[in-house]
Amino acid sequence: MKAVRFHETGDAGVLRYEDVEPPVPGRGEVRVRVAGSAYNPADGGMRGGFLPIPITLPHTPGYDVSGTVDALGAGVTGLAAGDAVVGFLPMAADGSAAEYVVAPAEALVAAPASVPLADAAGLPSVGLTAWQALFEAGDLQAGQRVLINGAGGPVGGYAVQLAHRAGAHVIATASPRSAASVRAAGADEVVDHTTMPVLDAVTEPVDVLLNLAPITEEDFAALATRVRDGGVVVSTTPRVPTPEDPGRGVRAVTVYLHPDADALRELVALVDAGDLRVEIAGRVPLAALPALHADADAGRVHGKVVVVPSAS
Repeated sequence: MKAVRFHETGDAGVLRYEDVEPPVPGRGEVRVRVAGSAYNPADGGMRGGFLPIPITLPHTPGYDVSGTVDALGAGVTGLAAGDAVVGFLPMAADGSAAEYVVAPAEALVAAPASVPLADAAGLPSVGLTAWQALFEAGDLQAGQRVLINGAGGPVGGYAVQLAHRAGAHVIATASPRSAASVRAAGADEVVDHTTMPVLDAVTEPVDVLLNLAPITEEDFAALATRVRDGGVVVSTTPRVPTPEDPGRGVRAVTVYLHPDADALRELVALVDAGDLRVEIAGRVPLAALPALHADADAGRVHGKVVVVPSAS
């Protein structure tokens, strides 16, 4: 089969499109014929060698997958050959930038039927990140106010949709490039952070502050002053400490994405019910993944891009 792998860490030039033996599923595992593999910034971080995830070289990137079940390992029940599935794969294992990938059976759920199977790869990790940030970490409730800083990215798009659906008042920061899509996703207020300071635009307290964007420690602390007493600051950017204020009862939670098949099933159900949109910015063939990494490193990738193997 064809796969993209890197045998050493470095820039996008270390990625090779090459022939690899198809993986064999072990006990509790499933082999999936890949329809789509979504690119994530963490893929670039692992390839570059600066994200501390214990991969084994050579490594195949891609921890989001959609496709069809091709073979079952021993002890697998509830899945059958030909089933359309989607999943968030273990990040340290070989991933989905290949024609076939082996996955733990418990990581896979039925794919949404209402979107092209390849596009479904754009849901798992970013949808789960938004879900875990809002509802597990932030305990967001109907009627609350939430400020989503960096709403224009893939996680932000899901976060705005989910918060809106939950009945929250959604304030979202976005650049002019993404403002329209953020508003269409359900934001009640959109702040153009390129033309005015967010602190000037958000004058009333919020119950939940969700940061999804690169931010300085000083700016994050200032933004946290907009959280009401007893509220929560949630962040998906662990390189900067998440600010708290014990004196006001404001707690801080840094989100580290974890597998959750039940939550993923719920997200799929929302997609098929028309309550959650899967937005794909582009599709590229597997052989073009090195170029996609280079574009991402240069800041030229905006939105979720899905890689499609030629075999699919």
